[in-house]
Amino acid sequence: MDQPTTEQITHPGATAVAPPEENPPLIVLLGPTAVGKTALSLRLCETFQGEVVSADSRQIYRGMDICTAKATPAERQRVPHHLIDICDPDTPFSLAEYQRHAYTTIDATHARGHVPFLVGGTALYIRAVVEGLRLPEVPPNPTLRAELEEFLAHHGRDALLQWLQEVDPTTAAVIDGKNPRRVLRALEIFLSTGQSKVALEGSTPPPYRILQIGLDRPREELYARTDARIDAMVEAGLVAETQGLLAAGYYPPLPAITSLGYREIIDFLEGRLSWEAAIEKFKTETHRYVRHQYTWFRKMQGIHWFDLATASSTANQVEVHNAIHRLVADFLNQSS
Repeated sequence: MDQPTTEQITHPGATAVAPPEENPPLIVLLGPTAVGKTALSLRLCETFQGEVVSADSRQIYRGMDICTAKATPAERQRVPHHLIDICDPDTPFSLAEYQRHAYTTIDATHARGHVPFLVGGTALYIRAVVEGLRLPEVPPNPTLRAELEEFLAHHGRDALLQWLQEVDPTTAAVIDGKNPRRVLRALEIFLSTGQSKVALEGSTPPPYRILQIGLDRPREELYARTDARIDAMVEAGLVAETQGLLAAGYYPPLPAITSLGYREIIDFLEGRLSWEAAIEKFKTETHRYVRHQYTWFRKMQGIHWFDLATASSTANQVEVHNAIHRLVADFLNQSS
């Protein structure tokens, strides 16, 4: 697996590198899919000599560009982006690995005299960095993982969760039971160590001054934006991208390939869904994912929320963006 790049990156008009701060800044820009994080992050990074550290659980994979809405090559030329395209779709990549990569990248960004912007919609990735979650690292056990995958395939998500409830009720009570990957991982930890996942975890806050900015829009507007994004993905070649991944040997049940968007296109390609049904399901499941993201964001503390509703006047939109810029400027001007 490639390590995050730490080469020197110079922004146009960059000033001399300042001495490192004792508690250097980290700015988090979060929100649901299609809310407008990329556009705002580019403007903020160009204004404040920032670099983007991606907090997206699918953008880490190479070859998965259209469906994950990665920043375009032109956008990555404007502002350095990290933790994108760092492993292949069949490479296991744990939350603990992401956390290590993120801290390495954030520290390297500080060393260059630039401001790291942690940008994304994967709440667990953001929490791992911001809260400094202590994450149990269980050595890979392919035999056990295969057995758990087989159990899931034959008995389903509910049976997998019931198994976890029986052996580790503490973790089962707090985990996202609707996410079979999380349930499977918790079972893997318990069966490998004999200890509860919750008991092995905790948190040690990182040595950063952190500002968290959340972007929001009215739900129906957000749904319309996700639908339009999906239509644009199709026009950009989503089917060809999916076919390319399959041709490269990346098949279900790989988590990356069975994730939102790819699974619906694969169902179409293999004749399980009509084209219309596949796209409609993709859109409906994306709406569901947006609701799921909000559920997790509501559990997070200390977020400054801003409504980017396009229904408001242009003057109001400008004021919202100006307010965000002022907030960031004031935060960066604070002494450590």
